[in-house]
Amino acid sequence: MRHQLLALLARQPAYGYELKQGLEQTFGAAYPQPNIGQIYVTLSRLEKSGLIRGTEVTQEGRPDKKVYEITEKGTEELAGWFEAPTEGPRVRDEFFMKLILAEGTDLADQLTLINNQRRHCINTMRGLNKLAATERGNRTSLLLIEGAVLHLQADLDWLERCQEELT
Repeated sequence: MRHQLLALLARQPAYGYELKQGLEQTFGAAYPQPNIGQIYVTLSRLEKSGLIRGTEVTQEGRPDKKVYEITEKGTEELAGWFEAPTEGPRVRDEFFMKLILAEGTDLADQLTLINNQRRHCINTMRGLNKLAATERGNRTSLLLIEGAVLHLQADLDWLERCQEELT
């Protein structure tokens, strides 16, 4: 969450609740709703690291709030995050470990494992398609959902290949 918050602060200074709203508005329902406590803990860590700076703002009739802004060090960190490639394929896939290690244990059948995983992928895709229907106006959310569905489709194709090779 640290880089997401830095990115929002690179746009403009904000306080914690505004950052929560910014994440929700940007990513919609496709993105897990951020916990305000997690946001403030992350902001505190970012501030201690010198990546952001917080300024207390007095409010009449309400508690003071802290407005955060990104520092030069934070901007450099964020630029590095944007430039770095994102992790690629999952070579240490937990499902694949289960599938291979199940053989010979008499505790799990490989075909049953494949079918259970296939059902899970299909059910997840259905849920994402329903979610997409509620996110019609949010392009970012729809792209996130589409990416997840495409990954699930690739997983289904891979499960088919596993079934051909292993059963």
